[in-house]
Parts: sequence; C-alpha cells; structure tokens
Amino acid sequence: MSRDTEDAPVSRRQFLQGVAGAAAVAATADSASAQSTKTVEVGPGGNYVYTPGTEDPLYVAPGTTVEFVWKSDNHNVNPTSVPEGASWEGHKPIENNGFSFESTFETMGTYEYQCDPHAGLGMKGTIIVNESGQAPSSGGGGGPVLPDSAKAIGVATLGAMLSVLSLAFVFLKYGGDYDTPE
Repeated sequence: MSRDTEDAPVSRRQFLQGVAGAAAVAATADSASAQSTKTVEVGPGGNYVYTPGTEDPLYVAPGTTVEFVWKSDNHNVNPTSVPEGASWEGHKPIENNGFSFESTFETMGTYEYQCDPHAGLGMKGTIIVNESGQAPSSGGGGGPVLPDSAKAIGVATLGAMLSVLSLAFVFLKYGGDYDTPE
C-alpha cells in the first residue's frame, strides 16, 4: 500500500462493508463452535467408567456432536433418562475396543446413560445440554474461602480463651483465702 491510501479517510460504505464482513465471520464462528465435536471415552484403561462421566458431566451447547469412543471391551451406552422431546437412543449393542459412534444433541436438558453390563460397578455418564455449553459458574455466593491454617489458629485461640476463662472461674470460686481481718 502506498502512503497516500494508507492515511486516506474511510468512507461510510467501506466502514459498513467491514462491519458486515466482521459480523459474517463472527456468525460463522459462533455456529461452527455450537456444532463442534466432543468426545466421551468408553472404558478408558480397562476401567468401568465413561470419561467424562457422572462426577464430571459433559456440558455441550445445542447442536453439538458427541463421539463415544470405546477404549476397552464389552460396553454399551444405554440412556436411562433423556429430556422431554429428545429422541436420543444411545447405542445398546455391546461393543469392543476401537468401536465408535456419534450423536448430535439438539434438545436442552440432562441426558443420563449407563453401560448395562457394568452399571452395578458405577459405569454411568451424564451429558448436560445448555445454552452456553459450559458448566454453570458458582456465582461467588459462597463468600471467601478460609484456609485450613487460619481455621486451626481460630480453633486454638478459642480453646486458649476458654481455658483462661475456666481457670479464672475456678480460682475466683474456690481458690485462696479472701477473708479480711476486721
């Protein structure tokens, strides 16, 4: 670019074209992120778990595709609870290491599933579809967190104060001869 065009003022038309282009890129990026693929490992390391599972549910936005990838043998993905209006059927046949299947989650809500042969061992999973595709924030309502060392000092101080008060009571009530000569 020459110095003359580099410093030239931007016309209203050029500005609007730039804004429209940026909006189109942002809209494309947003829809692409909503339709991204997430992965759930089935039986990783030969363990009877889904990763992520129930303790750490997978949060996704509507339209996200989830790929279930078998990492060990003799597992399935059988839905035990789906949101009203959802038609997710999981994958009920027992499969082995190397198998995978995908599902796209459109309906918002909580999807719970289990491995039928290993449900008694706790092999269960949860997918939560919400608008943001993220776990809800704690909101900061819990207040500041007090470190364990500060709690220990507080308990020790309270114990010391109660000891001093108890000893003062005992000495005032039972200790010493306080009779004064008349």
